[in-house]
Amino acid sequence: MDTGRAADFLRAHHRAVVATSRSDGRPQLSPVTCTVDDENRVLISTRETALKTRNLRRRPQASLCVFTDNFFGEWVQVEGDVELVEYYRSISGEHPDWDDYRAAMVRDQRVIVRITITRAGPDASG
Repeated sequence: MDTGRAADFLRAHHRAVVATSRSDGRPQLSPVTCTVDDENRVLISTRETALKTRNLRRRPQASLCVFTDNFFGEWVQVEGDVELVEYYRSISGEHPDWDDYRAAMVRDQRVIVRITITRAGPDASG
C-alpha cells in the first residue's frame, strides 16, 4: 500500500494499537488514538513515563494497526521511525490560557510520538 494512501486512512480513522519493542525484544502493545500531520507523519500523544515511551527511547521504531470505529472492516498497518517531541512545544490552535496549558503539558510530562511512515499495508487480503 502506498504510504500516502495509508496516511489518508489515518486522517479519517484514529483508533489504533501501537507496537513497540520491550528490552527483551518482545512486543509491547498499547491502545492509542492517533492523527496525521501535514507531512503525513503519525502523531500520538502520550506521557514521558509510559512504557511505550521508554521502549521508543531505546529503539525508536514502531508499528501501528489502525482500524475504523466499528473495529471490523478496513484497517491499515504502518511502520516507521520515531521521534519523541515535547508536547508543549508542538501545539497549535486556540486556547483561552496558553501559559496554563503549557504548564499542564509540562507537569503531566506529555510527549508526542511522531512516526515517519516507511512502510504500509496490507498489500493483499486473504
